[in-house]
Amino acid sequence: MMMKPDLIIVGLGNPGKQYQKTRHNAGWMALDHLHEKIGAGDWQPKQKFLCDFAEGEIDGKSVLLVKPTTYMNDSGSCLRKLIDFFKLDSTKNLLVVTDDIDLPLGTHRFRKEGGPGTHNGLKSIVAIFGEAFPRHRIGIGPKDPEMDLAAWVLSRMSDEDIEKMREGMEALSHTILRYE
Repeated sequence: MMMKPDLIIVGLGNPGKQYQKTRHNAGWMALDHLHEKIGAGDWQPKQKFLCDFAEGEIDGKSVLLVKPTTYMNDSGSCLRKLIDFFKLDSTKNLLVVTDDIDLPLGTHRFRKEGGPGTHNGLKSIVAIFGEAFPRHRIGIGPKDPEMDLAAWVLSRMSDEDIEKMREGMEALSHTILRYE
């Protein structure tokens, strides 16, 4: 039974084994980390909403952890369905968690609004909701100068790099607690 959440936390990523542990799936990795940390319910596939989700609670707030099962460049479709279904305000009840090539590996930044930059997942969401939605970005480091951007963000990270990203993932729970 789905309850209306106080907050939808969506991690951006791409579905499929070939995308696991890629830099572009930092949002999904952060949600897996948060899922484990708060002891949320099982991940449930919800085709109606184009996602997998898990229900949980953080500091007395009901949260819906969401992994869109669309590809990155269509992430906004999933969010449109969820925001409309629950009759929520994307400026207050949504937190997008995503990778950021402009931040050093493992660092993080919270912003209440802003442009999408070169990020196709954020472009998809901005096209639907505008720029006024909160986001928690996790640094994946600058791209390798020998690679194009798409190849870089879709490259697999080493276990060492993933471990360095844990700081940004840990900071996610603090970002959520600042929410009001």
